[in-house]
This record gives sequence, structure tokens and C-alpha cells, in this order.
Amino acid sequence: MRIFLTGATGFIGTHLIPELLGAGHRVVGVSRSDAGMQTLRSLGAEPFRGVLEEPEALAGGARDADAVIHCAFDHEFSNFVANCEKDRRVITALGDVLAGTDKPFVITSGTGLGAAHPGERAVEGVTNYDHPNPRIASEQAGDAALEKGVKVIVMRLPQVHDPLKQGLVSPMILLSKAQGRVAYVGEGANRWPAAHVVDVARLYRLAVEQGRAGERFHAVDEEGVTAKAIAETLGEGLGLPVVSLAPDEVGAHFGPFAMFAALDMPASSAWTRERLGWSPSGPSLISDLKAMDYSAL
Repeated sequence: MRIFLTGATGFIGTHLIPELLGAGHRVVGVSRSDAGMQTLRSLGAEPFRGVLEEPEALAGGARDADAVIHCAFDHEFSNFVANCEKDRRVITALGDVLAGTDKPFVITSGTGLGAAHPGERAVEGVTNYDHPNPRIASEQAGDAALEKGVKVIVMRLPQVHDPLKQGLVSPMILLSKAQGRVAYVGEGANRWPAAHVVDVARLYRLAVEQGRAGERFHAVDEEGVTAKAIAETLGEGLGLPVVSLAPDEVGAHFGPFAMFAALDMPASSAWTRERLGWSPSGPSLISDLKAMDYSAL
């Protein structure tokens, strides 16, 4: 297939390109910069100039593709709600040019939306639009496109990691350096699911090749790593004290990141593994955090 890939120069995208090319697909990758265009060429992808702020232009690039994988997302937490709405607009525009074509359209969301209630293990068969994460906008847009006849497939992500980057943990590291301490909330028993980036890239490929309209997949290897375990590992790596925060201290320490700090988000991938034959084998989140070169930050 000729696959149109947004977020192609990002963390997952740069691992997904060789995964797709190795399976015989062609990749048209989106980049906003000259440097990114060169990176895409070096990876073997055809570059396409585009930005999330111009969804109609992205849709024009997607029109001639055999499939679309939408990985791009603006992770600026101070504008998180607005960025989720921006993602809604992009998904809507891409979906409009794919309606009625039976071309796979893989969009990206978070595993938290699969939890029926706070702290309950998320599963693929649940979509909770009362979840506090504004990222619900992405799946709402996907559902609207599905109703228009688009072959929408949802990839729900946990903390995707390697020794260089680790999902929500990466901004937590920078925040800890700025604050001079690593913090967790209360007993630190809240959990975040995780998976290695190479395993996640493989699952995206399986989803675009085998996914059916309306299916949701969980890219989860570890169902839940506790906030305390993450904080203690970061404290050791950064050489910083590790502290427990009371609920009324969370906002001052975490700032815009506070909405995530205490979320308990365990997630299962049992159905995903069975449905697509996916068997993640990469290192654990804690292993990658221990292997990280903190002096390079």
C-alpha cells in the first residue's frame, strides 16, 4: 500500500517508517520543515510538506493514498484542550476524503478512554466519553468519520518508550529537573500502562494491514507501572530527592501537567493480542528509564 503518514518525523513515526517499508509498503511522510523532509528521504519515505494547522492541505495529500495513519499530535500541555480540538479538525478533514473508499484510516488516541470508571482497567471494547482527558475529541471525530463510511481504526497508546523518550514521563523528567525534586501524588499507587516504541510501531502496521472498521486496539505491554516506581527510578537517574505530594500541592508542582499526575490508568491488550497476533517483546519502561543517559538532558 501507499500509506500517508502524519507525524512521520516524530518518535513513533521514525520507527514506523522502516516497519512499513520492511513489509513492502510505500510511505508518504508529512513534515513541516526542510530538515524533516531530508530526514524522511534518508529513511526511504517520500516527503510531503504539511502542518496540523492546515488540515485541508493534509487531506489533499491523503487523497491519493491507499491508507492513512495519523500519528501527529501537538503535545504542548499548556494548550492541551485546544490541541485536542485541532486533532479533531485534522481527523475530520482526512476522513472526508476517505469516505466510501474502504481505505484504512488509523487514528491515534489514549488507552484511558477504554476505562468505564476511574481506576478500572481499560479494555478495547469500551469507549468512555465522560473520561476527563480532552483527547476524547480524537475518538469522537473518528466515530463521526465512521458514520460517513470511513474505515476508521483507533490505536490507543500508553506511555511509549525507549531510553530516549517515554511518553508522559519525558515532560515529567524536565519538570523534575526544573523543580529540583521528583514527585508523585499520595502513595504513588496510580498506574500508567507502557510499551516499547518498536512494539508499538509493529502494532500500527498490523492494524493498517488487518484492522476492520470501528476496531480499537491497545498498544499495551505492561498493564500498569506505578507512579512511585517511575518517580524512584527518575530520582536515582537525576540524582534528585523523591517526594510524595498532598492533593493540594499537585497544581503548584506539576502546572499544566497536573491533570495527568494522579490519574490511575491501567489498561489491557488481551483482545488486541488475540485479534492481531501481536506479542510485544521490548524492554520494560523501568528498564529504559534505568538505561537513559540523564546527563545528556
